[in-house]
Amino acid sequence: MCIGVPMQVIEAGSGTALCRARDGDHHVDTRLLGEVEAGEWLMVFLGAARERMSEEAARQSADALEALDKAMRGETDIDHLFSDLIGREPQLPEHLREQHLRHGQSLAASDGTGGRS
Repeated sequence: MCIGVPMQVIEAGSGTALCRARDGDHHVDTRLLGEVEAGEWLMVFLGAARERMSEEAARQSADALEALDKAMRGETDIDHLFSDLIGREPQLPEHLREQHLRHGQSLAASDGTGGRS
């Protein structure tokens, strides 16, 4: 399995950048993104930057990785690391919502209740 790690560009070069992650500094291949600038946040997989991201998205990803690390050590106090998810209903991605609604309508029609209990 490959897990992406958010990293912040410290120094940009030609096709590479020195980036900082929670475990230290790394040289990252940036050729898939083109030119990057110091201060930008990147999602890095296996030493290669795959996408630019906002600072907020980078923080949420880093928090999720910290939660995973804690869970693997048997710790259970991780809810604070998912502050963007606490207290809200889960949402399907936009591209799945219509499919889900169509599927729900076809199930209601096939059980004869038309969605009524």
